[in-house]
Amino acid sequence: MKTINSIPTSKLQRASNIIKTGAKVGGNYVKYYANRVTKSKEEADQILNEDNAEDIYDGLKNLKGSALKVAQMMSMDKSVLPKEYVEKFSLSQFSVPPLSGPLISKTFSKSFGKSPSEIFDSFSSDAIYAASIGQVHKASKNGEHFAVKIQYPGVANSISSDLALVKPFALKLLNISSKDADVYFQEVKNKLLEETDYHNELIQGKTLASECSKLKNIIFPKYYTEFSSDKVLTMEWMEGEHLSTFCERMAGTPEAHKISQALWDFYMFQLHVLKKFHADPHPGNFLVDKDCNLIVLDFGCLKTIPDNFYTPYFELVKEENRNNSNQFKSILKRLEVLYDDDTPEEEQFIESIFSELLSVFTKPFQSETFDFSNEEFFQEIVALGEKLSKDKELRNQNGGRGSKHFIYMNRTFFGLYNLMFDLKSKNIVTMNYSPDSNGE
Repeated sequence: MKTINSIPTSKLQRASNIIKTGAKVGGNYVKYYANRVTKSKEEADQILNEDNAEDIYDGLKNLKGSALKVAQMMSMDKSVLPKEYVEKFSLSQFSVPPLSGPLISKTFSKSFGKSPSEIFDSFSSDAIYAASIGQVHKASKNGEHFAVKIQYPGVANSISSDLALVKPFALKLLNISSKDADVYFQEVKNKLLEETDYHNELIQGKTLASECSKLKNIIFPKYYTEFSSDKVLTMEWMEGEHLSTFCERMAGTPEAHKISQALWDFYMFQLHVLKKFHADPHPGNFLVDKDCNLIVLDFGCLKTIPDNFYTPYFELVKEENRNNSNQFKSILKRLEVLYDDDTPEEEQFIESIFSELLSVFTKPFQSETFDFSNEEFFQEIVALGEKLSKDKELRNQNGGRGSKHFIYMNRTFFGLYNLMFDLKSKNIVTMNYSPDSNGE
């Protein structure tokens, strides 16, 4: 893959890039209206989505950083975004043009006062893996092999301006009103600031690995403090197959079932026992080793769940709470979905929307085992997502509906469900860790 010799770092340079992208998108709409004359609406819509997805992604991949991270986050929700955007934005998970060797070496030297070749016995100048915030190089020293993640220059300093630039795109694509959206963007900003602090990620990775050591078929890399800084993170080199490739090759097999169970238990243990979780469940963050163990990578994005959100959120799993109107309303108010000053009509509308959503979303929790290969279940999620994204009344309601904690909780569940469906595993035991058992 062709490398990039520089990326825009100033606000003016990055804004200019977004403006150019916006101009291309505007041109695509001109072409769209022309296509509506000669083509069906479905054909014209598909062409528009393909053109916009390509132009937006091409603009963001050169910026890297928070702008590209937002695209990565959106690509995980296959039930809301048009498939053309999902397919293009998914490239941001593990297929981004890397920075050139000299630029990366310069960035490394700022942290250690020495070049990579002066610290390691060997260091690959070509990136093994490139994503939104940093890229990984393979290195060795004294017979040990390392994965050295180096952050792109200017990423941390451009988070606020990047989010302001991509906010209009994101709101448009997700069909969300800008009203009261600032609290959610602030939540995303705070998590992105954490993700650019590699010293914090090192601590989080070590801690989570220790806390999850009891889980079966889960492996974590070791971390090396002496070769790490706030912009460089050095881990043990882990040999394995990308989870996405494994899914394509092994879906529905006993090996995939083993990985599925490990993945599900990993997340349920975090949610119900630790009350914090790895909130970036895209396939680029997982490998599968030769013994069919799941290797978990990248701990920059961990989300802690406060009890005043955790308790009502999982109370919604129980049908009796959803079927009791007063109880249901009470829970939705605690989750900031309903307000005391809502009209009866607004309450009824929001209740019906959430009741329909939860009847599908909570199905894996209604029995001791669940079939994640069930096409009908997955299509229900997709169809419901499409319905909600096009609902004009909901668009007018959703500006400030729901706690900020929904962002990473729902993102994690949608990402987890997508991975479980891709693995096509039946009879996954869902209750090894649950709100009732609390891990006991």
